[in-house]
Amino acid sequence: MTDQSFDYIIVGAGTAGCVIANRLSADPKLSVCLIEAGPKDSHPFIHIPAATGAAIGTASLNWRFVTAPQKHIYNRVLPQPRGKCLGGSSSINGMVYSRGNPLDYDDWAKAGASGWSFAEVLPYFKRSEENLSFRDSPWHGTSGEMAVSSIVKPNPLNTVFEQAMARLDYTYKADLNDGDPEGYGPRQLNIRNGRRESMATAFLRPARGRANLAIHTRVLVRRVLLDQQRATGVEVESSGQILQIKARREVILCAGAVQSPQLLLLSGIGDGAHLQPMQIETRHHLPGVGANLHDHPSAPVMMETDNTDSYGLSWRALPRGVLYLFEYLLFRRGALASNLFESAAFLRTQGGLDRPDVQFVFQPARKMLDGFPIPVGHGYVLNPICLYPKSRGRISLASPDPHAPPVIDTNLFADPEDFQPLIRGIRIARKVFASPPFVRYRAVETGPGPALQSDDELIEYIRKICYPINHQVSTCRMGVDEQAVLDPELKVHGIVGLRVADASVFPVIIGGNTNAAVVMVAEKAADMILGKKPLTAEAPVGDL
Repeated sequence: MTDQSFDYIIVGAGTAGCVIANRLSADPKLSVCLIEAGPKDSHPFIHIPAATGAAIGTASLNWRFVTAPQKHIYNRVLPQPRGKCLGGSSSINGMVYSRGNPLDYDDWAKAGASGWSFAEVLPYFKRSEENLSFRDSPWHGTSGEMAVSSIVKPNPLNTVFEQAMARLDYTYKADLNDGDPEGYGPRQLNIRNGRRESMATAFLRPARGRANLAIHTRVLVRRVLLDQQRATGVEVESSGQILQIKARREVILCAGAVQSPQLLLLSGIGDGAHLQPMQIETRHHLPGVGANLHDHPSAPVMMETDNTDSYGLSWRALPRGVLYLFEYLLFRRGALASNLFESAAFLRTQGGLDRPDVQFVFQPARKMLDGFPIPVGHGYVLNPICLYPKSRGRISLASPDPHAPPVIDTNLFADPEDFQPLIRGIRIARKVFASPPFVRYRAVETGPGPALQSDDELIEYIRKICYPINHQVSTCRMGVDEQAVLDPELKVHGIVGLRVADASVFPVIIGGNTNAAVVMVAEKAADMILGKKPLTAEAPVGDL
């Protein structure tokens, strides 16, 4: 690798970087450089949906970050897996396609992110989407690059979950991504023909042959180069060499909610009071860089049973496991074509709310607490997730060395109000598992356990067992207040030629998984970068 120059430099070949690289390089007159610190996405664990846990556990594919000790939950240090390969976290995540609630985006617009209301972003959700399950829905696209589908052969316990939810008078939703995502139903996933559809397979693979797109893997970006208040390129490290790559037009950071703020700080863009002790010259004082970090906290209700209907490893289930293997090899369906989280519900857990405050993820497998492992034994889990936490943390530098991991302080439960949705969620989950459809499985509650009933007891359980879902957001958020880092066109305040496009730009977290929204952000960012007119706003039901 040598010093080079391009029209556009994209830092990070994760979800957003792959989308933007595809869209910009579609114009043959533009030269585009995409830089990824990790390897290519050739590892087999990436592509088998049920091997998500194995992919996360593969050191070469994961930055393997951890949080700072979390002072509100007994100083626990929690894993923060982040993808480190082409496709980024879309190559190791749970493949869930969930847009969140339309009201979330309307709130973005009301808070100063003009152009980001749900009606304005819906066309960008649809443009990227090839929905294989809802071909005739006004809420979905069918001609995009990214496959979205339902599980072809879900575990039979999903039917039991649906029966239990019906008994409790909740609403069935065949499509949890329409304009009113409240109720329970099957997940939609980024899976095509039984294989993971990462954003590298969806967007980068079709563009790799373009002469105007250079893709560099195993190259670490050390900092953004600045000339006065203009970004002119990046300093990179490749095979021990430190080089410069120049951008004639723009540098676009797509390194994610952890590493985009880290790169800005390493470049001297951030809170000067933090940069000075690191002996980094403050090139532009921007105190919101790294601030406002938040994530979705969760605390599972876990059941164990001798029944072997659930996914899991056991001697009694061994013949079925062999069948799963052959079913996948021959037909690309069944357990190995699943992410194991096949159903979900979005519910309001108390009155007076305008949208669901808890997501419930049903897993027809025993829960292990170290990420996404292959479950040993049998059981099932309903995992309540607090969708709108009030606690805020920060990304900061541990060192001026670009190789050093940043300090990730999620600050979980700094606001004790965040316990309340989870307490209510645990009680709802218990009602689901106590309903007749589940009772016949004679399962035993192993977490929290029947002895824990009061609010205080459940808070204690949450402190000991909770974990974030790894939906980190808002560390370079767009807005107009003093904590905002970006304007609504994703340009860094006070710096010319520098944008950010990933989950760090969210003004606030959405009520769902974040990967689909990051694809949308990248689609909209690409149009802004290219100076295109925004897609026409859509409202399939009601007035704009």
